[in-house]
Amino acid sequence: MLMKSDQASGGEAKLHYGPNGFRVLRTGSHVLCAVTGRAIPLDELRYWSVHHQEPYASAAIAIERLKP
Repeated sequence: MLMKSDQASGGEAKLHYGPNGFRVLRTGSHVLCAVTGRAIPLDELRYWSVHHQEPYASAAIAIERLKP
């Protein structure tokens, strides 16, 4: 998934979200929640949309965002 050294740059990472994980396109320590703008450390990132290619800070936020 992600090595500790990849997080050393400290800025915002750019990721490609897949169904079983994500690929780091630009190293960084965090991504921003697509709904709240909150910084999510990469080692705490658990929720994202493959279709929308965006991360979410929590399951509740993801569910709300993905409702039809």
